[in-house]
Amino acid sequence: MPSVAEGVKLGIQECQHQFRGRRWNCTTIDDSLAIFGPVLDKATRESAFVHAIASAGVAFAVTRSCAEGTSTICGCDSHHKGPPGEGWKWGGCSEDADFGVLVSREFADARENRPDARSAMNRHNNEAGRTTILDHMHLKCKCHGLSGSCEVKTCWWAQPDFRAIGDYLKDKYDSASEMVVEKHRESRGWVETLRAKYALFKPPTERDLVYYENSPNFCEPNPETGSFGTRDRMCNVTSHGIDGCDLLCCGRGHNTRTEKRKEKCHCIFHWCCYVSCQECIRVYDVHTCK
Repeated sequence: MPSVAEGVKLGIQECQHQFRGRRWNCTTIDDSLAIFGPVLDKATRESAFVHAIASAGVAFAVTRSCAEGTSTICGCDSHHKGPPGEGWKWGGCSEDADFGVLVSREFADARENRPDARSAMNRHNNEAGRTTILDHMHLKCKCHGLSGSCEVKTCWWAQPDFRAIGDYLKDKYDSASEMVVEKHRESRGWVETLRAKYALFKPPTERDLVYYENSPNFCEPNPETGSFGTRDRMCNVTSHGIDGCDLLCCGRGHNTRTEKRKEKCHCIFHWCCYVSCQECIRVYDVHTCK
């Protein structure tokens, strides 16, 4: 299904948005089958997030494709409607997120059938991403009536904007649960499972992200870890957060240069109906890591 590839692309784009101001900014490599390089070889928080957002992206894109009628093997959801509410009735095309989740599970989990800890981690985070789609389904409504009144309101099940999924999973990345690997002897041989490292903390649920290896600091280039370093990255000189020059540049300091940009300015609306603008040159300070 073309929508599967679209979903993976959507997940990558959202990853790059969410991490745009961090030391690891979800950089991809064009000339490699492993598009993130060696970063995903380790069972880190970053791996957890990538698996979750990509799995969610596939579920989202497949679900949207079905509702838009661009796929011949699926359509609108007719199973979760129930009775209408007060002041509205069912209408439109409810998005079949269950089908999208099913396709995502078949695609993303196909290679995660080994009895080792990494497969267990990937399956858990894949499912966490898909569960986020189901949890964020909501009623979307449209009013009908004379002069914009809402005499009749039709509603359908809809997915949220994918940015809401990315924001939610980014919060889960920040609060991801560190695990330890345990080995058990079963009839099929040795099986690895995951257990929360700290018993005092609340154990992770199916909606939480999990990992069991520490991340590199991503400050310096390292081909073994897949780190590109942060040299020449733009930083925010006024921020005290991770996107600020102090933290993003790992204490190396930053360079400042001026940059001239052409922008539209002094725009005027003319009746009726167009806008005319002048072109101005503005000077900005650009700060980059040493």
